[in-house]
Amino acid sequence: MTNAKISQLAAQLAKASVDHESTQPVTSVEPDLTVEEAYHVQLANVQAQLDQGQVIVGKKIGLTSKAMQESLGVDEPDYGHLFDNMEVTSANPVIPFDKVLQPRVEGELAFILKEDLAGPDVTTADVLKATEFIVPAIEIVDSRIKDWKISLADTVADNGSSAFYILSDKRFKPEEIDRIGVTMKLYKNGEFVNEGNGAAVLGDPAYCVAWLANKLAQFDIQLKGGEVILSGALSAAIAANPGDAFTCEFSEGLGEVAIRFEA
Repeated sequence: MTNAKISQLAAQLAKASVDHESTQPVTSVEPDLTVEEAYHVQLANVQAQLDQGQVIVGKKIGLTSKAMQESLGVDEPDYGHLFDNMEVTSANPVIPFDKVLQPRVEGELAFILKEDLAGPDVTTADVLKATEFIVPAIEIVDSRIKDWKISLADTVADNGSSAFYILSDKRFKPEEIDRIGVTMKLYKNGEFVNEGNGAAVLGDPAYCVAWLANKLAQFDIQLKGGEVILSGALSAAIAANPGDAFTCEFSEGLGEVAIRFEA
């Protein structure tokens, strides 16, 4: 694919974000778009955001459940970049609804790195050694593609359908929690919606971080100490509407994380 075509698809997604109006799938414009080409579309918009002064603070991993992978006909996760303007603080856990298009909420475990991780041979043990803290988190995913009519290439090009995230104030050393056995219950407006556990994230959230480090090596990118890595949803994402409030309650004494969408 030519650089001009990559730039065209990147501009389509960037315009949807700026105009606050969802767009057609990029695969409807370029039906033969490969996943690798889609990552280059993503990276084109990442560079544009860097040029505008935004700062990369981490990565997010998506498609970390077998059910989600099967629904898109794929056999591996995907990833997107996190920027400094995506973090919502626990001091003001509110997202104005005019900042999102069609948001969904997920409970996750975030890994805060203290050391760099460079693929392609990173193991789960390497991830745990390089991790300073594991933190309960909520990710708000969103799609610039109308009605979430996405293929893998579409969501990859769209920065992994990323939008916002919020971290708990509680920090845990990797050895302090059972990252595989921990359970998370998701509540919407005070009503229980669903639950999941760490094993739902391809058996181990740390495995997904290792996958990410190794995948990034294909693009000469490495994870940096200090980065936040959202390791994947513990349960199905739930759609949000103006005024909705969500709480994720974690077991193992990890506490809870909450977010509200301002009407």
